[in-house]
Amino acid sequence: MSDPVPPPDGGCPECARLRALLDAQDQRIAALEAQVRELQAQLRRNASNSSIPPSANPPNAPKPVAKTPTGRKPGGQPGHRGHHRQRLPQDRVNQVEAYVPTTCSRCQGALPAEPQPGDPEPRWHQVAELPELAAIVTEYQAHARTCPHCGRLNQETIPPEIRAHTLGPRLAAVMSYFSGRHHRGKRAVQEIVETVFQVPVSLGTVVASEQQVSAALATPHEEAREAVRDAPVKNTDETGWKRAGQRCWLWLAATATVAYYLIHPHRSWQGLQSLLGEVIRGIICSDRWSAYARLLVQARQLCWAHLKRDFQKCVDRGGAAESIGQAGLKVVRELFAAWEDFGAGRIDRAGLQRRLEPVAKELHQTLESGRGCADAKAATFCTNLLALEPALWTFAAVAGVEPTNNHAERLLRSGVLWRKNAFGCHSEAGCRFVERMLTVVQTLRLQRRPVLDYLYRAVVAHRSGSPAPALLIPQGD
Repeated sequence: MSDPVPPPDGGCPECARLRALLDAQDQRIAALEAQVRELQAQLRRNASNSSIPPSANPPNAPKPVAKTPTGRKPGGQPGHRGHHRQRLPQDRVNQVEAYVPTTCSRCQGALPAEPQPGDPEPRWHQVAELPELAAIVTEYQAHARTCPHCGRLNQETIPPEIRAHTLGPRLAAVMSYFSGRHHRGKRAVQEIVETVFQVPVSLGTVVASEQQVSAALATPHEEAREAVRDAPVKNTDETGWKRAGQRCWLWLAATATVAYYLIHPHRSWQGLQSLLGEVIRGIICSDRWSAYARLLVQARQLCWAHLKRDFQKCVDRGGAAESIGQAGLKVVRELFAAWEDFGAGRIDRAGLQRRLEPVAKELHQTLESGRGCADAKAATFCTNLLALEPALWTFAAVAGVEPTNNHAERLLRSGVLWRKNAFGCHSEAGCRFVERMLTVVQTLRLQRRPVLDYLYRAVVAHRSGSPAPALLIPQGD
């Protein structure tokens, strides 16, 4: 008698159950492996592959690249261009102490008091010192006199324009300068004024002074907004802010000479429109945050510094994503080498475009092949970047556009420091002060103009009801 033929798999209920169980386990294992890879990628996040600052690097982050010791002593090297002490002009010198020789060191003869023809110019050494820093306090008194004829008491009054203020315009400007430029909180400003200028002030006085300066800078803030919105090229960025403990966002748009800041409740398209207007004009350099997705891709420049971190993240993920990251980092190196040669004048714009043409093709091929990557995140990254491909190379064709958003990130850093030192604002009025001070201070610094003098003149103009001084230098001046 022959052995019985085993039934096909489909006819065995137990086999079907086991096969279904194995399939479910395979799917579960694949999902868990993906989850483990994602968790490991999060553990490997550091300043080189994400937007976290180097100060927040985890203990296992790669150490910064150490420069190879040269064996030379610290300091300026032979041939180094020296940075010598600047001699202040004579109209800035308050006092001159002259040392004049009276006796000849060789024959002991008397020397003339006045310089003779052929005598060289005197050597000089300037010493700067502060006078005793006490604010000038003026007390206004309203006297009363009794009429000797009728006995009526006549009381004089202090003019209302004087009674309206307890701080002079220069001291008010200095207090706001400490906040807006050096990011001091209100209690720190209060202490500085009392310690350095010997003027005790309350926190309420500090707040009132800030609001007066804020009102004085309202028109210059609008002036900067219109200049940035009309600019053909601008860099934009945003960072978190706090208002009364609630999360909001500090936005920035900047050109080479103007920086405009705005605090908005949302990090969204609405926030970007509040910054740049309902109809956004010009080319925008930014990162790949979703708020910028509605911009025309032809009017964008993506930040290659961010992309470098994205490619490094692919390398750190390992597996199928690593080759994409390595190819992307090679493109980044070639791109910045070409940009450095262009900035140094070694190649012109046509030469820059010729250098970048094979680089762009190489990146395109990498992204096309990466769309089918087994690593889902790497595949999505390649797909998304292909959709934005024209925005990768705008800088090569348009003057004034740079391949990174470093300009905006450097300017936004002042807002980050203010937030960390002062913990944001408590009110809408406080937010307006921050916007306007950052805008005016950073714009003046970009134009290499004195900040404190401008703040003083703005406060004087506001108190007299006059227009604020112009924030922007007219073209041609």
